[in-house]
Amino acid sequence: MRTELTEILWLDEHHDLPLTRLAELSGLSEAELRELMDYGVLPPADPGAPQLNFHSDCIVIARTACRLRDELELDVHGLALILSLLDRVHDLEAQLNDLRARGSHGA
Repeated sequence: MRTELTEILWLDEHHDLPLTRLAELSGLSEAELRELMDYGVLPPADPGAPQLNFHSDCIVIARTACRLRDELELDVHGLALILSLLDRVHDLEAQLNDLRARGSHGA
């Protein structure tokens, strides 16, 4: 019998994480996280702040990037491209769901 352990994190939208903690939680290095930030797929909470902090929802993005890196052996540029496309797909799905909801109310 195989037992899997799953780590559960409570994501609080009002809680920010420093770069070092995001690296620990995601499995990515600080350098990889900085590159993803430079590509615009991992936005810091306050770009002008002296210390880089990220909203807690960035954990999901960073963990997805780590999984993609490991499973598909992608470099950071490839990760940024895929993450951008995934974000666009999610946006389009939300728009489609909104349009469907409006159509069902008008019928």
